[in-house]
Amino acid sequence: MGEAIRPSADLRNHYNEISKQCKDSRNAVIITVKGRGDTAVLGLQDYYQMKSELELLRTLADAEDDVRNERVAPIQNSFDDLRASLLERKEDEV
Repeated sequence: MGEAIRPSADLRNHYNEISKQCKDSRNAVIITVKGRGDTAVLGLQDYYQMKSELELLRTLADAEDDVRNERVAPIQNSFDDLRASLLERKEDEV
């Protein structure tokens, strides 16, 4: 990532510029306080994408852990359970 580094005063005095920079570059802007990194500013779309990717990585890590610890079942069992659940819901609605 090619983050830009800006002092906290810029956030207060040049917010629109920082916002545009985040959106245009699609990189975070690091805000410093007394010369040290304090906060990262990121465009909203990039934040949502990062959050979704992190959730997917966590799900994949959980799945890998399940396989490693033999907490798996044939996929057909899952489909059968899902089908039975859907049929049960449909019958409850009638």
